[in-house]
Amino acid sequence: MSGMSENKILSAFIQKLQEKTARIGIIGLGYVGLPLLEAFSRKGFAVTGVDINPERIQQLQRAESYIQDIPNPMLAQVCAQASTLFTTDFSSLSACDAIIICVPTPLRKSKEPDISYILSAAEKIAEFLHPGHLVILESTTYPGTTDEILLPLFQAKGLDIGKDFMLAFSPERIDPGNQSFQVSDIPKVVGGVTQACTTAAEKLYHQVMEKVHIVSSARVAETSKILENTFRSVNIALVNEFAGICRTLGVDIWEVIDAAATKPFGFMKFLPGPGIGGHCIPLDPHYLIWKSRLHGYEPRFMALAEQINSGMPREVLQLIVEALNGIKKSLNGSKILILGVAYKPDIDDVRESPALELIQLLWSKGAQVAYYDPFVSELQIEKQRLNSIEISEGLLKTFDCGVVITHHSKGVDYSQFCKEIPLWVDTRNALRECQTENTHILWL
Repeated sequence: MSGMSENKILSAFIQKLQEKTARIGIIGLGYVGLPLLEAFSRKGFAVTGVDINPERIQQLQRAESYIQDIPNPMLAQVCAQASTLFTTDFSSLSACDAIIICVPTPLRKSKEPDISYILSAAEKIAEFLHPGHLVILESTTYPGTTDEILLPLFQAKGLDIGKDFMLAFSPERIDPGNQSFQVSDIPKVVGGVTQACTTAAEKLYHQVMEKVHIVSSARVAETSKILENTFRSVNIALVNEFAGICRTLGVDIWEVIDAAATKPFGFMKFLPGPGIGGHCIPLDPHYLIWKSRLHGYEPRFMALAEQINSGMPREVLQLIVEALNGIKKSLNGSKILILGVAYKPDIDDVRESPALELIQLLWSKGAQVAYYDPFVSELQIEKQRLNSIEISEGLLKTFDCGVVITHHSKGVDYSQFCKEIPLWVDTRNALRECQTENTHILWL
């Protein structure tokens, strides 16, 4: 198939953006894809949302949101546009001018990358790829995925990169529940396979984002995302290890951190915790570790940070045992209340939450476990379903020990919990202000 000139395809794409006649397709309508789709719709673009989950599509068609950052009234405005389409039919992508892939990228049990969702989406795109398309991958992945996996797959259609279609990578930076930074507020990193690809992606994102940062290649953009989250992972691991040292020395880690944070330069405040959760920080470093090992480089520092962070639920388990021993109780048969199961405060997302592993560890030791979380009404752990307890008079007093895992700022009366459960393990420094003479707290 003869290709168009690189300037011609780019000019035609930019003109559609300027005229607001471009249709934007989003594959994967989760916490990344749906807010991005809403942002383009709000700017006057026709949008197509594709997801393999038919129940999710039906909810969207009824303007019922399952994403906390997209309330129903906001989704209703998207659905009110006649040009909006939510579908499971990938053939609808043929009518799109830009296609953005926002699918999950989990790890296998071996901790190796699982890019099957990316591959599945790319194969569907390849069926309907035609001259003029811009395809952007946003899913976090290992460096080289765009060039080594997507590009050959699309070129096999007989289309020329930069002349018939354009391809780029732009890492997602959504922070669920963060009201200070919405989609349009977060600078976007963009790296294309060719200069025309980069320019097209830059012009697209400039429609909804204030700042777009251009890098020299898709590989650089892919690597930058992993650096962002690895930076957080290793610093969390450092402060988690520091917390263990402080416990050994009889020093309050929280007071130490507050003191260090008064330095106006050269220090960034990180907090210890029961482990790391969410889709990014626990998973992303493994993508680079795996890729590095393929090239004969052993990333020792990153691997050690992962070991420390992934071991924190067991550290918390030991603290619970220590706390119960202090009142001459065995963990086996004790009633334990987990306070907060979301992976971070004020959201309903439990992906990779350390609470999940801790609950399983407690079960394995014979403990009876319940939880309270105002944002998470029910929880599925393996084949068991748990519901957040409904607090009634006298119920809290039946628990032998409480464990703070997530420090929600809403929906939790910490004073009441402290008053009625006398023994606590606090991994988030949440109970400092409500501690009483009758409350014994073991701090992380």
